[in-house]
Amino acid sequence: DFNERCAQCSEVNWGLTDGGRFYCRSCHNVTERTREVVNTDFISNARIHTISKGLRKQEKTDGGCEWYVCEGFQLVLKKQAEALEALGVCPQMKDEILYNFWRCYLQKSKQAYCNRPAGETVKVLSVCDSSTDVDSEPEKSSRLHLSLSDSEGDLQTDCSFASSTSKVSESTSVCSGSVDGSLYLMKNQKEKLRMTMPMTLSFCYMALLWLREPMTLSDLLRFVVEGHIPYLNVFQHFPEKMKLCGLDLKIFCVESWPVYEEVYNKMLELAAFLDLPRFPDITDSCFLHPDMLCMKYLMEANLPDELHNWTCRVVKKICIGEVDFLTLVPGNKSTRKVKYDVLAAAVIVVVLKLLFLLDDHYEWLLSDFAEERNKNNKEGGPYFEFKKWYKVIKCSLDAEQKKLDEERAKYLWRCEKPLFYSAKKKSKVLKRRQMVVNLQNQFGKLSGSVRPAEKPNPSSFQLSWSEENTDGSCFHGHSLKGILQEKCGLLTAMNPDYWLCTVKLCTEKLCGHLAHYREVDFPQSYHFVLRLFSFLLRIQPSYIHDEVCVIEHKLFNKKLCKKPKYNTGLRK
Repeated sequence: DFNERCAQCSEVNWGLTDGGRFYCRSCHNVTERTREVVNTDFISNARIHTISKGLRKQEKTDGGCEWYVCEGFQLVLKKQAEALEALGVCPQMKDEILYNFWRCYLQKSKQAYCNRPAGETVKVLSVCDSSTDVDSEPEKSSRLHLSLSDSEGDLQTDCSFASSTSKVSESTSVCSGSVDGSLYLMKNQKEKLRMTMPMTLSFCYMALLWLREPMTLSDLLRFVVEGHIPYLNVFQHFPEKMKLCGLDLKIFCVESWPVYEEVYNKMLELAAFLDLPRFPDITDSCFLHPDMLCMKYLMEANLPDELHNWTCRVVKKICIGEVDFLTLVPGNKSTRKVKYDVLAAAVIVVVLKLLFLLDDHYEWLLSDFAEERNKNNKEGGPYFEFKKWYKVIKCSLDAEQKKLDEERAKYLWRCEKPLFYSAKKKSKVLKRRQMVVNLQNQFGKLSGSVRPAEKPNPSSFQLSWSEENTDGSCFHGHSLKGILQEKCGLLTAMNPDYWLCTVKLCTEKLCGHLAHYREVDFPQSYHFVLRLFSFLLRIQPSYIHDEVCVIEHKLFNKKLCKKPKYNTGLRK
């Protein structure tokens, strides 16, 4: 119907763009002219000024798209997996292990990959490629990506989260950017293992454990706090069309550091929920084996290398290095779940108690003896001085702890990307945010403040010690001869005594601890050693104390079974 000549090439060869505008097929010149069509089936005398291909279902008036909470968590997992891969983790973790875990979770929780009645299903629209059409063939890939489409077509979500696109969109668009944000937080969904931000770390640790990667849970959480793994304000990496506001902030906005126990317990729940088989065996050649981890923590704690022989003896004596003890079997309540890093730290604490007693008296006597020997005898390696080690470690530990406390106190929980709870407040929030940024820049110039330094490169060691130092601050090569004696061909401790942290373990499940720990009830030397390892693992000293008590009861099981003539914690 459009017979005008093209202004550039004078040809009459017109076609229609997706937006309904005429373009010249000869020179590809696009005009402002649109096709006008009268539609009598709609309203009489009403005209449609633009004929275009059907707009994508996810496009909204504000430029955003319809997206679901599970898609948001999927993007978070993808970013975390990519960060772990950049840290040296095997690429198989993201492409196969974590992808399969996540797909199994969606199916088990009936959010995707499940069959639902036709009238109660909702298509999960991909936000991976906004340029493709809804009816195009979904990308078939085994990689962890944003598309939630399987080989048979669009995915289906559970009707409990959303019964229909139109109903959910109308009811949730005002209070959240996601389609099912409000329904996701409904109280009647508590019986399900609902996805949370800490659970993203549980997924990552579960995948690391499956691959037996040389990264403990404490390492993972420390990398999160240091900013090497996206977790805090990770929603800033969401695509621009995934609008985040309202109730979505309660789901994805994190304002607290991840907690070791919460992430670990959720990992166990996830493994049981997914019906995973027995994990790959943790053998003595794996990094997670107590002998390997004890070696690492002895180096980081600046303790003599000879202590490793004693930790290996304790591990062998109480059979905590066996494959069946160390390997995770999901859903098996009869087996004790192992926290590999905490277990290794507790073994070292028990060895220090065996050799130095740590009662605020005996370790200082041994230190005085070693000091006198080192002064009078310059031949051979120096004897280990507990007092000197204590001073060196305390100075370094106090400095690192102060630095960590200052960094946490200065941390800005508000993200750079402005957030708003409703579309009406968007302009006000953006204006206020811009005002804050301008004021910060002005005051920064006036005060001459220096921009914060870039975050350091990630490292498995927080404290490093070198034997090349001339100040004698490294104790790795120091000898334990001053506190050992040979008996029946074996080296044994000169000290025959040992005090137990507790005579009886707590059996109350509501308590959450196997033994009660208060600093005032124990020697300061013991508390200092606990404090050192609690800093290295970023957990509370009470959790290491619990593991110490369990190891002690295994080590002295025969003597504990005997009825003592008097009530005392001292054993010979």
